Amino acid sequence: MFVGIDLGTSAIKAVLVDDSQAVVGSQSHPLTISSPHDGWNEQDPHDWWVATLAVLDALAAAHPQQMSQVRGIGLSGQQHGAVLLDAAGEVLRPCILWNDVRATAECAEFERRFPRSRQVCGNVAMPGFTAPKLIWVARHEPEIFAATRHVLLPKAWLRYRLTGEMIEDMSDASGTLWLDVGHRRWSDDAIAACGLTRHAMPALVEGTAPAGRLHDMLARRWDMKTLPVLAGSAGDNAAGAVGLGAVRAGSAFLSLGTSGVLWVTTDRFRPHPQGGIHAFCHAVPRMWHQMGVTLSAASSLAWWSRTTGVTETALLAELPPQVTRPSPVIFLPYLSGERTPHNDGTIRGVFAGLSSGTTRAEMTQAVLEGVAFSFRDVVDVLAEAGSHLTQADVIGGGSRSRLWISILASVTGLSLHRLAHGEQGGSFGAARLARLAATGEAVDSVCLPPQRVETVSPDAALAAAYATPLARYRALYPAVRDAMRVSAPSMVSP
Repeated sequence: MFVGIDLGTSAIKAVLVDDSQAVVGSQSHPLTISSPHDGWNEQDPHDWWVATLAVLDALAAAHPQQMSQVRGIGLSGQQHGAVLLDAAGEVLRPCILWNDVRATAECAEFERRFPRSRQVCGNVAMPGFTAPKLIWVARHEPEIFAATRHVLLPKAWLRYRLTGEMIEDMSDASGTLWLDVGHRRWSDDAIAACGLTRHAMPALVEGTAPAGRLHDMLARRWDMKTLPVLAGSAGDNAAGAVGLGAVRAGSAFLSLGTSGVLWVTTDRFRPHPQGGIHAFCHAVPRMWHQMGVTLSAASSLAWWSRTTGVTETALLAELPPQVTRPSPVIFLPYLSGERTPHNDGTIRGVFAGLSSGTTRAEMTQAVLEGVAFSFRDVVDVLAEAGSHLTQADVIGGGSRSRLWISILASVTGLSLHRLAHGEQGGSFGAARLARLAATGEAVDSVCLPPQRVETVSPDAALAAAYATPLARYRALYPAVRDAMRVSAPSMVSP
């Protein structure tokens, strides 16, 4: 038996998987985000710990015999977050999350201090990455920075609580801007650019490697007969790739979760930072990947649901089963800024083309299409980077909506494969990594692709009809960007 734990942004999820790779049990516990200022997003790591104990307690209560047989535990984690610890290993402040854009100015400072960062780290500095966050902390919270002795990513901190070991895998470490991604090792120059030394970094292992054992007291808590080994594990997207069997060059998937990701596995380091493409290590040895990201994918629909006071299900029910023409409204899904291709943490979302006759259904359709247009930008930039995609598997909570997938297919030009278990995500991939770490089996023998239940191909007529709204969508970005830079006039008393 193997356990996979996914430390997501909105919830902790854990799955219990048997030797035939069947999911025996699943539990989740919600998480909340604190946003003390516009563009700031934080979580208290201790909330992750409470949630982790809750889901594992629930698994043990529901499946005591199977939990007693657990041999390995894998972790999947939201990337880029900065957990700062003092000399005693205590958390110094809330974790600054991946979708936090406060460190926009510090990105330029990082690249000024480390001019070779794009070549070594494989990515343009973006405010969501870990390194600029530390420069921000040094500037704005100097007492916190002075007390910092260790910097861990979210899942590495969770491992620390489970095992007492500070260890990170290559895929998650790639998202810090401190890793020499091509050589799969820390870059002392990148770390020094943030005023830190390698002593602040965790040890590095491959995602398939053993990386600590569960504390004895926790094993007793869940009545485990042996101390399970923890795998090196993976960042959330790499864990999703492992769960999908996307471990061979050319494998691709589209994740329609809180954020949106378009991933392609590569057999070598292929950076394309000028297009906002991420080039990271994979969680399996000797493999890498390219990835484009839109920061607000399914979260755009969640925002629209909160704003209207109507459930997502009810909003989607107002639309026809199949879209036959584009919405007259254009939506820019830049609610938390945007990564690919703009690398702009200050841009914000927009509805354009509203009239007195605009309906809520047209605006809902515009939200779905706006996210699809953002993915189309990613498809085109990946092609510039040498990855010409024609198909991809679809995962994430948004994959429940066939309508949304059909819109995505027609906008992006990709044939999209719906999966039998498209929402398993990172927790299932983490369980596979746990198995690899515990048994030493070959990656190809464990990381098999899932069953595809339907392929949604682009509709030629609808794809042609989307050409004009796509052009309008792209024209809006510079207009909105420039409008947001206009300073408010000073208020002078007469």
